[in-house]
Amino acid sequence: MAQQLLMPKATAVWLVDNTSLSFEQIAEFCTLHPLEVKAIADGEAAQGIKGMDPIITGQLTRDEIVRAEKDKRYRLKLAPPKVRVPEAKRKGPRYTPVSKRQDRPNAILWLVRNHPELKDNAISRLVGTTKHTIEQIRERTHWNSANLQPMDPVTLGLCSQIDLDLEVEKASRGMPRPEELAEEERLLSAAQTQNYRPAPREEDEELDAAAVFAKLTSMRRKEPEEGEEDETV
Repeated sequence: MAQQLLMPKATAVWLVDNTSLSFEQIAEFCTLHPLEVKAIADGEAAQGIKGMDPIITGQLTRDEIVRAEKDKRYRLKLAPPKVRVPEAKRKGPRYTPVSKRQDRPNAILWLVRNHPELKDNAISRLVGTTKHTIEQIRERTHWNSANLQPMDPVTLGLCSQIDLDLEVEKASRGMPRPEELAEEERLLSAAQTQNYRPAPREEDEELDAAAVFAKLTSMRRKEPEEGEEDETV
């Protein structure tokens, strides 16, 4: 992607006011017409536009301006950028080469079976397919369902392992892990623990019977034996 000058009119205003460059030099550097640059110098154009210093923005160097001022035939060149901004990726489904498009249904079947947490949007991003095709494969209404074989999309070259891992991680956020599910199955719920009552042991029953027998024996001892009369005062 070719480097472009930022705010060409504002740059032209600054160059007109602060340098002795010719109108042709400024016009070519700022992608303007020489007559438009002349109108800026005469105050007939770009009124109200504040000049922008291309040296401060890193688009020109002072040495480059001095060199152009000494030689009217010299044409200004943009300074190389200090930071390279990556070009924005085009949004949309992933492009799949024609030679690999026949493998997409097999890859979709693999993803549906091995990663049920993935939604149709994620599968579409990974293998570059449509939601309609994914739905047909899920419901086994695809015209070639009988011959489909689940195949890893990474092995087929339809996506990278990093992309697959990122989509799986994104889809799994907030979902309990398998070890957490197993732990929940082993643990009793709060309602179960509240209603739980341990079964009585046989030893406890024997102890209770012995206590009752001892109590009855002590009560009999307190009763007066036959033939004994109460002493009266």
